[in-house]
Amino acid sequence: MVEPAAGHAETPLALTRRARRIHRLLAQRYPDAHCELDFTTPLELLVATVLSAQTTDVRVNQVTPALFARYPTAADYARADRAELEQLIQPTGFFRVKADTLVKLGAALVEEFAGEVPHRLEQLVKLPGVGRKTANVVLGNAFGIPGITVDTHFGRLSRRFGWTGSEDPVVVEADVASLFEKRDWTMLSHRVIFHGRRTCFARRPACGACPVAALCPSYGIGETDPVRAAKLVKGPAPDQAAPDQAAPEEPATSATEVIAGSAG
Repeated sequence: MVEPAAGHAETPLALTRRARRIHRLLAQRYPDAHCELDFTTPLELLVATVLSAQTTDVRVNQVTPALFARYPTAADYARADRAELEQLIQPTGFFRVKADTLVKLGAALVEEFAGEVPHRLEQLVKLPGVGRKTANVVLGNAFGIPGITVDTHFGRLSRRFGWTGSEDPVVVEADVASLFEKRDWTMLSHRVIFHGRRTCFARRPACGACPVAALCPSYGIGETDPVRAAKLVKGPAPDQAAPDQAAPEEPATSATEVIAGSAG
């Protein structure tokens, strides 16, 4: 059950309408939103997502070309030389834990799915290092099956938007899913994550340069001056109206935490 944001009590219908309007505005701001991990096969995306725990997509993309060339199949990961694998993925951090996960993941895929990545959520989440977040990334981007990816950005913005009051990723996923058509889940995830990475930052959101400021119950927690806010935005400078003229229509410190993160 989604709890109304403080001071912004809404009926379920009003919340749904506001949420969908926010999504439309984010679609206008980020028409090129997409999965920022480079991949060509479901296995590559699965591996890249596991490696992305506690590091950036940019760093993962620097590592994966050589990794994918060396280990093109699940069987290759299953029988990988541990030292060689660790060396290849070392720049992503916590490389020993991640190498162990990849070896076990490859073995599980070979033993249970003939080396292929399954395309059902209940099968994916049983794999080593794979939880709902990782599974939804793979389903939505490798198989075209709608899924909501609740990473740190998505969770933070969902709470700021008043779409959920929960810190539990599973609850966040369910709360947000209830507000949108299933066909929109994957692109919604991309657009919200893009916004979290480029504008609605954890520590100092650029409220004055935000396209959904007029619809956000958290407006004002960050920089509200349009000029100063625009300087905070990452990527091309936004060409947006002022907040009152909106268009109508962090890191784990232990190996245990990394395992939990990669299984998200």
